[in-house]
Amino acid sequence: MGTLTARTTRTRADKFASRRRMLAEAALATIAERGFANTGLREIAHHSALSHGSLHYYFQDKDDLIAEAVWLNKSECARRYDEIVVTSGDATELVERVADAMAATLRDDASLHRLWYDLRNQSLFEDGFRDTIVRIDALLEQMVWAIVQRHSELTGRPPILEPDVAYALVDGLFQNALIRFLRGDPGAIDRLRRDCAGLFSSLT
Repeated sequence: MGTLTARTTRTRADKFASRRRMLAEAALATIAERGFANTGLREIAHHSALSHGSLHYYFQDKDDLIAEAVWLNKSECARRYDEIVVTSGDATELVERVADAMAATLRDDASLHRLWYDLRNQSLFEDGFRDTIVRIDALLEQMVWAIVQRHSELTGRPPILEPDVAYALVDGLFQNALIRFLRGDPGAIDRLRRDCAGLFSSLT
């Protein structure tokens, strides 16, 4: 009976977590469109196909929902580069594929990246999702460093910067490109692709 009870409890927990993920993914577009300041559980429900009751049941508050949604999105973004790192045969291919991937996500997911920077700034004032922002920053730093280390292996040259500095440079480059893109700069995507390739090539 104890084993059956434990299995039932795990099944319920798994279903609860799965439902949380589904709701967070469904709410993400509304959160990204409206931004942190204009988003609450009631507003999310009103501007999406979700019910306020279901959101309130699965999430403690707005911060809890936003933390779940952004973690799912950014962890997926970070994993996009895993295959590139593993399968690139030389340094040129590596930096070109990474640059293409960053240019593509700027073009296709600009609103989600805008939300990320909005939330990271808000985490300086809001405690509710600060731990999630710190976790995401650490994950993205690991992503950048995996690219740098692979470039180092392929060129035979050691990295010239520490992981946190490399991440800061790549992040700053991407954020500036995002700002230009959102302001309507038609050359923002191609410039990011070029600058990204140049930056990664220079980090070893």
